[in-house]
Order: sequence, then structure tokens, then C-alpha cells
Amino acid sequence: MDKLPKIGIPLIIILIVVIILFAKSAVTIGSGEAGVLYRTFGGGVVIDEPPLGEGFHLVAPWNDVIVYEVRQQEIFEKLKVLSSNGLEIQIDASAWYQPEYNNLGRLHKEKSESYLQRVLQPAIRSAARSVVGRYTPEQLYSSKRDAIQEEIFKETSKIVENQYIQLNEILVRDVSLPPTIKDAIERKLKQEQESLEYEFRLVTAQKEAERQIIEAQGKADANRILSASLTDKILQDKGIEATTKLAESPNSKVIVIGSGDSGLPIILGNQ
Repeated sequence: MDKLPKIGIPLIIILIVVIILFAKSAVTIGSGEAGVLYRTFGGGVVIDEPPLGEGFHLVAPWNDVIVYEVRQQEIFEKLKVLSSNGLEIQIDASAWYQPEYNNLGRLHKEKSESYLQRVLQPAIRSAARSVVGRYTPEQLYSSKRDAIQEEIFKETSKIVENQYIQLNEILVRDVSLPPTIKDAIERKLKQEQESLEYEFRLVTAQKEAERQIIEAQGKADANRILSASLTDKILQDKGIEATTKLAESPNSKVIVIGSGDSGLPIILGNQ
């Protein structure tokens, strides 16, 4: 009986040590995450093996696991850049990005967990300054927003191409100009719109006038052709035909024949 406490205490100590070692060895990787293994006595960061995927893992207690989020993430940026004529423009943009899964070890080894601040943000700012500097405030405010968005994306992608970062999209959400410049641009755009509307009305009126001239010319040509074809013989035949129809009409009572050279009724003749 006296020996039980002496045997039980070491067992308890061993059990506690095992529990601590198991706790330090157990690693759970959450959804949308991956782990980079760091071997303390085996060369440091593991870069030649796939990262630890989602779920439960056991690693040596003297090693370490650095967990990264590998799903798509978003970062917001407020950038102050200069246009082609030196005016300060503020751009509100966001970027969709994620680390390259198979290169997660290299990303951690070369860029660390601060890769966003060390690589991606400087790349976006540099690309935005380069792209916006090619355009005037009028272009940025009106028709070129989609173009600068695409150009910033392409230039940023080139910068981070070999940095183990996957850039999915860059969205330009707003372009803010100084109030005086914005008002001047809006007035100019309004004047241009009114000018285009006035030119449209002029073109429409001109086309309508041309249509009426063509129509009048056609009628004049038709009348001229008709007048040239109406001989005295044709007119006399038409008169006889009309007189015959008048005589056959049930409403006719008396037909008066004129004594002119044509012999037509007074109502049709030139007397």
C-alpha cells in the first residue's frame, strides 16, 4: 500500500506530459484554410510538399504550423493619384485576391504572413499611379472608368505574377475629382449634350425639307408629263365619255349640248 503513491505519481506525470504533447501535436485546419509546416529540426519551412489541407493533423510537437486563409479575399484601397495634367484624383478601388495554394510554403518563406502589405498593396498603388497618369480628369470622370479598371488589373497582375499571389479582379468603385473640376466637367458635358441635340434637330429638319422638295418635284414632273400627254382629241374623248355616264345616271334629268366647236355639254366645255 505504501508503494502505490510512489508508483502513481510518475504515472500521473507521464500522463500529463502525453496530454501536453498530444495537444501540441494536434492541429486543426479550418474551412478555406491551409497550413504551412515549419520543421524546427528539419530545414525550416516546408516548400517541396503540399500544404496541410482542411481537417485534423498530427505533427511533431517541436514543429509549428502557420495557418493561411486560401479562399478569395477582398482588400479596399483609397488612392490619391495625379491625372495627366497634374490634378489630384481620388480613386476608391477594391481587389479580389488569394494566395497560390501550391506555393503557400514559398509565399510564407519569402513574403511572410504580411504579403498583403509587402507585395499586393504597393503593386496596386504603383499600377494605379501609372494608369491614371495617362488620362485627363474628363476621361476619368466619364468614359474611361472601365478602361482604367482593366489597365490597373493588367499592370498589377504583371507585378505580382511571380510573387505567389493570385489576383482575380480589381474594381474601381468611385472616381472623385475636386469640386470645381467636377462642376466644370458637368457643365461641359451638358453643353455638349445640348449641342448634339440641336444638331440632331437640324439634321432632322433638313431631311424633312429634302423629302418635301423631292415630293413636290415628283408632283411637278407628273403634272408636266400629264399636261404634255393631254391632246385636244383625248380631252374630247374624255368629255364624250363623261357625257355618256351623265346621261346614264339615274339622277340625270336634262342634258344640255353646247354649240361650241367641240360639241360638248356646256358644263364640260369651255364656253
